[in-house]
Amino acid sequence: MRFKDVFSIIGPAMVGPSSSHTAGAVRIGRVARHVLGELPDEAEIIFYGSFADTYQGHGTDLAIIGGLLDFDTDDYRIPTSISIAEQLGMSIRFRPGKGQFPHPNTAKLVVRVGEREITVVGASIGGGNIEMLSINDFDVKFTAMYPTLVIFHEDRTGMIAEVTRLLSRDHVNIGHMSVDRRGRSGEAITVIDVDGSISDAIILEIEQLSTVREVKKVDLTERSQP
Repeated sequence: MRFKDVFSIIGPAMVGPSSSHTAGAVRIGRVARHVLGELPDEAEIIFYGSFADTYQGHGTDLAIIGGLLDFDTDDYRIPTSISIAEQLGMSIRFRPGKGQFPHPNTAKLVVRVGEREITVVGASIGGGNIEMLSINDFDVKFTAMYPTLVIFHEDRTGMIAEVTRLLSRDHVNIGHMSVDRRGRSGEAITVIDVDGSISDAIILEIEQLSTVREVKKVDLTERSQP
């Protein structure tokens, strides 16, 4: 990822101590929250690399849970996020992961509510910036720096063209897109980050396409309310 300005290096306004271990971790947690669409009942967080070695000392555990609560990076409640989450009924488990990992600061989150389960993998790559690597074992690539659509659908000819047509009609410019599928004509995922806001009306139209199962909006530019 190319750093665009000095703030990409020193990080955002945040509760410390580290832009990589706290601010980036908050953002990974928020992505998981937005993809799930609501507060999890259960959260299992697996840390890899330096995250696994230092997550308690650097507050990465607090940051991840703060993100799942949809707190922003500078939210004063982050130091007490685990306590807040448990009071809200969230069951939380942390553990170090084994094996290979794509980046030294990588976390895998398995979050559940009712019968629904979402698994995301993200890396904190410095300066509070993140790169999301996987959703439900689909390979993805997005930074969550811009409003992002996560579309779960069946692999079908013309589906992506229909989505891009709807976005173009509403003058929504696509900045980046990633697509993965389980197999030809099987389950697939399309992730699109865009310049500008994504209206609920567009999301509803995309959801109504015949092979789309679910659409989620990840928008970390929207600040949560204390």
